[in-house]
Amino acid sequence: MQYDGSSFCGWQRQRQGLSVQGVLEQAISTLDPLRPIKAVAAGRTDAGVHAAAQVVHFDCCGSIPAERWASALNGRLPCTIRVSEAVERPKSWHACYSAVYRRYRYLVYNSRRPNLFLAPWSWHRYHSRLDETLMRDALIGILGCHDFSAFQRSGSNRANAVTTVQAVELERVGDLLNLEIQASGFLYGMVRLLVGQLIALGEHRLTLHEFERRWQERLRHEVKEAAPPNGLCLLRAGYEESFFSEAAWFDCMPRFVLASSDPPKANPFLN
Repeated sequence: MQYDGSSFCGWQRQRQGLSVQGVLEQAISTLDPLRPIKAVAAGRTDAGVHAAAQVVHFDCCGSIPAERWASALNGRLPCTIRVSEAVERPKSWHACYSAVYRRYRYLVYNSRRPNLFLAPWSWHRYHSRLDETLMRDALIGILGCHDFSAFQRSGSNRANAVTTVQAVELERVGDLLNLEIQASGFLYGMVRLLVGQLIALGEHRLTLHEFERRWQERLRHEVKEAAPPNGLCLLRAGYEESFFSEAAWFDCMPRFVLASSDPPKANPFLN
């Protein structure tokens, strides 16, 4: 499923606020009202965070075949939530525990000029031209299994902060920086805290040595800036076997393509 997280308090149902889980469960219950509905997601996205291919499972006992659930739910969901595809899985399968990775993308808009159409999906950094080479070097350094306590917000119920970063990618396309990170699992607030540090690094407010020291020595008290949620999107969750079509699961968030806003010889960042 996909959702625009702007108006939601996150995936997880809350006592106050509109959650994606709550809205989805309400829609499911109108189609299968004979049992309590609990929708379980591969990743619990925070308030304001989007999803391009969130994977969710729920148990049902009605007569609706699996392939018809997507269209049936879309007719009952707000325009900010869409189900791309539905398939039947064994009862032992779990959207969260069966996942072998989650992959996120963070979009940074790096231009002096604002852009109204990019604002809901990106973080506008206009103070200077970001040093993506330095940021990429820092990302490569976090690959592997480590304790990422420095990038974990308070309030987590995890037993420890150890996780495995499996892949990283940072690409500049004109004034846009696409940052992708894939891991076996993510800590509470991990990507946004990590991106906040990378931006400080790219703006030369932080050295590579300081960045590495903070996470390697687990200096959470020094990691104070978190990137805003609107630039973050859960791209997909991966499993040992493929059961969704590629169109519904693999690359469902379009890549924005934006030429540089300044001629190469008159770049104000270089003056």
